[in-house]
Amino acid sequence: MLVTHGPMGLDADHLPFEFEPDTGPHGLLLAHVARANPAWQRNPSGSRVMVVFRGAQAYVSPNWYPTKHEAHRQVPTWNYEVVHAHGVLTVRDDERFVRGMVARLTRRHEAGEPTPWKMGDSTPEFIDGLLANIVGIEIAVTSIEGKSKLSQNKEPRDRAGAAGTLATRGHGELAELMRPARS
Repeated sequence: MLVTHGPMGLDADHLPFEFEPDTGPHGLLLAHVARANPAWQRNPSGSRVMVVFRGAQAYVSPNWYPTKHEAHRQVPTWNYEVVHAHGVLTVRDDERFVRGMVARLTRRHEAGEPTPWKMGDSTPEFIDGLLANIVGIEIAVTSIEGKSKLSQNKEPRDRAGAAGTLATRGHGELAELMRPARS
């Protein structure tokens, strides 16, 4: 999620990003938006932005902590993992950049398909027309901050109890992150 602050205040755009970790001191984030999306116009090159990458998250009931049933001193909470990448945006309104960005995203996301789609599957005229309607975004990352709330302040048995319930309710990734052995 690209978070920006423009003339109309805060805004958020949900975009697929590619990360180039070896470019610049903290890496480079690459994305694209439709030309009709005002995100690239209301945030010119040089704008300071934040990109939020959300990880596993879920509600945690106090009933899932064994100590709640002994002392009744637990409350509901929300556990999560997130990364905030701060940086400086550059608008890349050039066909070569956009073509490369779309090709990389396509390769990554089509890799698991039995017959991966590629731009060459369509006519050059069709692809050129679509690419003309896309604008690239590049973000030079200036800082990265990871945050997590995984019931770290709880006893190991409480963490295990909450993790066990989360796992049975389809939140296996978050449950694994909370396991006391990870402390």
